[in-house]
Amino acid sequence: MEKLDQLWPDGYRFYFDDTLFQPSTDSFVLGAFPRLKRGLRICDLGSGSGLLGLLLLARQEELSVTNVELQRAACNLSRRNAALNGLGHRIITVEADLRSPAQLPPAGSFDLVVSNPPYFPPDAGLVSPDAARGAARSEICCTLADVCTAASRLLTYGGRFCLVFRPERMVELFLLLRKHGLEPKRLRFVHHTVSAAPKLLLLESRKGGHPGLAVEPPLVLRNADGTDTEEYNQIYFRNKA
Repeated sequence: MEKLDQLWPDGYRFYFDDTLFQPSTDSFVLGAFPRLKRGLRICDLGSGSGLLGLLLLARQEELSVTNVELQRAACNLSRRNAALNGLGHRIITVEADLRSPAQLPPAGSFDLVVSNPPYFPPDAGLVSPDAARGAARSEICCTLADVCTAASRLLTYGGRFCLVFRPERMVELFLLLRKHGLEPKRLRFVHHTVSAAPKLLLLESRKGGHPGLAVEPPLVLRNADGTDTEEYNQIYFRNKA
């Protein structure tokens, strides 16, 4: 079912279809992670309905975002979301298979690539029978290696790749990034509470970067009393309510 939501009162509005991609904490924490500056050229690989691009533009208005998405229905939502917010000059949506270089923008076109890739190999437990949800969560249409290959190709030398992923596959992630010339540079773990094991990781890598990884203080989502932390509220723009 299609729904309409808003980041904050008078903020960007966005359509989403809960049979395709629902807004998730993963997207919001990734949206708050990259270091942004005016004029950055950004590509979102596997962009769904384009929410991540809106989250980035909510932090820095003077960006250009190219959404790359395989599923036509999601591309249509992404274009509608750009038009809904008057961002047609800032957001372009490309219906493409990221595994096909011929369908992607030219190599070296972007300063920053972001992605919320599928987390699970298709043989790791049950895969959703719904095609869209299955592709979003499991490596059915593309693998982590495919995403790293595309990111490396699209980035200018010195460009950054930021993604959200699962800690249990961190070693595999690091190996794949280095294989594709992307050096891990900045790592942050995401915890439900300060005493819980991390549920997600946020990682920035740099194309052609030198070795040297900075591990940042963890992002904790909830206080001991169950309330949301101040930073979590800021990530969801509740300070603008």
